[in-house]
Amino acid sequence: MTSTPAGPPNPRPLALAVTMIVLGAIGFIAAFMLTLDKFALLENPDAQLGCNFSVLVGCSTNLNSAQGEVFGFPNPLLGIAFWSATVTIGVVLLAGSRLARWFWALYALATTASLALVIWFISESIFVLHVLCPWCMVTWSVTIPLFFVIVLHAIRSGAIPLPEGFRRFANAAFGWIPLITLVSYLIVAALAQWQLDVLGAVFG
Repeated sequence: MTSTPAGPPNPRPLALAVTMIVLGAIGFIAAFMLTLDKFALLENPDAQLGCNFSVLVGCSTNLNSAQGEVFGFPNPLLGIAFWSATVTIGVVLLAGSRLARWFWALYALATTASLALVIWFISESIFVLHVLCPWCMVTWSVTIPLFFVIVLHAIRSGAIPLPEGFRRFANAAFGWIPLITLVSYLIVAALAQWQLDVLGAVFG
């Protein structure tokens, strides 16, 4: 009797791999640019960053805030590590490798933690700092769909041990990820408009 390799069945490994590579690459670029901007501010606190467009839209406020170093070092370094790992995992899948169930469970946990941090950063940016950081928003925009892709994949594949009903729901919800992501974007946009009056600042 032959043994089968550990890992969740993946009905669309190519789509999953490409999604992770694309989202990971976008997130890495955003984190890298934020890191460069942080270095520029460390060298010159009054540096005019290319992502500073107005009082309402810019990176400096976020990078210089306590929220920008929530773990005692610049947040973009976390992004570089996480998005590098995401791209690497995507490439591994694209090469045809299968990953163990425990790995998917841990990665789903890491992605959930990333989304939790992003939600906190969004609330701090809108309601406390009163500024929208362009590169931060790029990070938000890729973290949200990645969370749904990875967590739903982990549930439907059995990497997260839940009853069959949850697996069927995850499998059905997978096709709705673009719409769910769009709704999430609209919620963030509505909060920003309500609190900051972004349209009024741009067109007023």
